[in-house]
Amino acid sequence: MRFGYWLPVFGGWLRNVEDERMEAEWSYVRKLARASERAGFDLTLIAELNLNDIKGPDAPALDAWSTAAALAAVTDRLELMVAVRPTFHPPALLAKQAANIDHISGGRLSLNVVSSWWAEEAKALIARACDGYLMHGDPPERVGAKIVDMQAQRDTNDLPPLVYGVAGYVVCRATETAARREVERITDVRQNAAGYANYEQWLANTQLEQRVSLEDYSVSNRGLKAGLTGTPEQIADRIRAFEQAGVDLLLLQFSPQLEEMERFAEEVIPLVTEPSTVQ
Repeated sequence: MRFGYWLPVFGGWLRNVEDERMEAEWSYVRKLARASERAGFDLTLIAELNLNDIKGPDAPALDAWSTAAALAAVTDRLELMVAVRPTFHPPALLAKQAANIDHISGGRLSLNVVSSWWAEEAKALIARACDGYLMHGDPPERVGAKIVDMQAQRDTNDLPPLVYGVAGYVVCRATETAARREVERITDVRQNAAGYANYEQWLANTQLEQRVSLEDYSVSNRGLKAGLTGTPEQIADRIRAFEQAGVDLLLLQFSPQLEEMERFAEEVIPLVTEPSTVQ
């Protein structure tokens, strides 16, 4: 299993917590990227949106491409996966820009293409042209079913296996009770009147077949759906379940990012990378 994380270009991941102590500033993401290399993380995903999708359109947000170029110059090992919205860019300029950052980084640039909207359109594109398939947060059994379906389409086209990745939000605590208390805190929309009004408006206007849950709203990318909450041992067990489902990469979110990422590296990663002692 490879471990990556979402770079907090929006200043956080929680819609109900105003200040997550990770500013959308170059000084913070530079510090974070360097620390992540030391902690053992393999890559960071840098989202591309012109407006702040998490904290609101008036909040600051870092530009994906200039941030990636800057990180390429101050890191040594970290893979830089930049989200690409092709409709944002003239193709020739995008290709030149990406190639230049790849050269600066010594071949560490990868692209997360987010151009599709309809599910069937995405499956055309992914099955034929992509090297990896990154999914929003979901339980291992649901992710496993998607992997089986996608791999069948790859086999039909006589293509090699994809790399499969899943997004997830981590709440790692010493006890289940402490983890549950933190989940309750970050999903409490009533602590923020503006957030609660926004949530009610979202529910009223949504046309999704499935009612949007409070957890879906509170944490971006359906991060809590992955179920990476609890004690280090419980989270390690969940990671093993994702491995058994065919997942190669976890793209994780933490809040506050630096402190919780270091906790994860110290308390969870060793549990899933050390050889098993079970006979």
